[in-house]
Amino acid sequence: MNIKSPNRENLQRRLDAALGTRECDLRIDNVRWLDVFSSRFITGSVSIDNGVIVGFEGQAAKQTINGKGCTLVPGFIDAHTHIESSMMLPSIFANAVVKRGTTTAICDPHEIANVVGTHGIKYFLDAATHSPIDLWVMLSSCVPATHLETNGGGDINADTLAQLAEHPRALGLAEMMNYPGVLNASNEVIEKLLVFANKPIDGHAPLLCGKSLSAYAAAGITSCHESSNINEAKEKIQKGMAVWIREGSVAKDAHALVPLLTHTTCASIGFCTDDRNPYDIAHEGHLDHVLRTALAKSIEYRTAPELVYRSASYNVARHYGLHQGFNRVGAIAPGYKADLVMLDDVATCQINRVFKVGVDITTFSSGSYHLDAQELDAQELMHTVKATVPQACELEGVSGTVHVITVEPGKIITGRTVSQHNAKGVCRLAVLERYGHQQKPANAYVYGFGELNGAIASSVGHDSHNLIVVGDNTNDMCIALAGIINSGGGFSVAQNQTIIAQLNLPYGGLMSDSSPDELAKTIETLKKAARHIGCILPEPFLQLAFLSLPVIPSLKLTNCGLVDVDLFTVINVQAS
Repeated sequence: MNIKSPNRENLQRRLDAALGTRECDLRIDNVRWLDVFSSRFITGSVSIDNGVIVGFEGQAAKQTINGKGCTLVPGFIDAHTHIESSMMLPSIFANAVVKRGTTTAICDPHEIANVVGTHGIKYFLDAATHSPIDLWVMLSSCVPATHLETNGGGDINADTLAQLAEHPRALGLAEMMNYPGVLNASNEVIEKLLVFANKPIDGHAPLLCGKSLSAYAAAGITSCHESSNINEAKEKIQKGMAVWIREGSVAKDAHALVPLLTHTTCASIGFCTDDRNPYDIAHEGHLDHVLRTALAKSIEYRTAPELVYRSASYNVARHYGLHQGFNRVGAIAPGYKADLVMLDDVATCQINRVFKVGVDITTFSSGSYHLDAQELDAQELMHTVKATVPQACELEGVSGTVHVITVEPGKIITGRTVSQHNAKGVCRLAVLERYGHQQKPANAYVYGFGELNGAIASSVGHDSHNLIVVGDNTNDMCIALAGIINSGGGFSVAQNQTIIAQLNLPYGGLMSDSSPDELAKTIETLKKAARHIGCILPEPFLQLAFLSLPVIPSLKLTNCGLVDVDLFTVINVQAS
């Protein structure tokens, strides 16, 4: 659903509509609209022609809508997201979130890139070309994320990224997770940074501070979505980095960071979902949920809602240069795309209707509108799980005093402790390499899932997406792994050596072509099954997936073993 390219005819039409010498397509009357440039609401009308805002002077229009005192804000822009975590193919994702007010998204396809390499990035670039929302691709900087895991996508180097950067939907370099490589001036990392020296470079620097953060920012990295406390975020803003406030399905930082939204700092703040599953999108929302969370917290700090909505649109557009050009986005002003969210209530982000390039998408039947979406052939993303089901004895870990990963709900940062392997609440954890190298599983222990009576397995295991399973006994763990191996990927819950719930994700072991409603229902069934076997985490599946991510402190498990992220090395599970 795109506006035509700039040419004399289109520009002349835009000028005539703005001047009132020809009727524009649509005028929305009796509304308050957000002026993001002065951060204030203005009462009046908004005129739209050919998908673009042309003025506020009551230009004659073919169609008028009575806004009935509602409020118009710019369409929401997700500053950083992994569409694969929605478990939807790109066009299905776009149609699911646009009705929630998300009209632009900045995505990083490094999940699928770690599975199938450059084919996955090219798939997303082509999908962005046909997307019903404005979808931009940040090119994955760390495939693989570290040398401490095995992926299926190989090593994507600077030369390959330079070629991909020529694509019209490629925006810049995605989150630079390898911050030790930056600080140590790794040749591979430096080459990638130099390729994108004049383009946006996203950061990924949890808890980095002091001289290390200064060096990281000095390398040209200008954003970070990993801040989990206010002092960390303040330092990043001070050092010229934009802070994307994240509220995903696991990592939830809005409550901690909303106090940053002041008139002096809000220009450096945006919002992102990062990883948000289809159940949460269906039941809570997408960026609209993030904004509701921020707005509720902002009352405590007397933060003006104008700043929240500006941060959800113009700030992100400006950061990535999307506020420039013939088809700019992020504001309600002449020459900007008519990507608009009409709100019944500003304080609670209660959406009345959404306009995408001037088209009221609420006129489409619920769940069936496609807004010019064109799904691409995703067959090349299938058949990526090549592991064999391990024997139960291969999942037996060491016994006695062991290092234990500790999980905190709502955080992807993990703690660590030393405990007896069979202590109350300590579960077995295993990661199985999935790409056909026939490695033995790596085994460890985790605390925080509850006292399980069964097992949960997933082919979503950030970032290399090897198979990961947690449980109290090796027999159920093997059954849960067998379920996702035989189906080509997904999630499974097993008890008494029987699969009691499963979701198939055949595309890269990450995505499905099912509808958002179908996915949400299956996720609900999985959550119930997880609770049935004793899991106490509200989002056990994505929480499990992040336990194999060795770029987030402090202790993680990959197919190579137990990783001390602080030391960036594999350590013994047995504690001395």
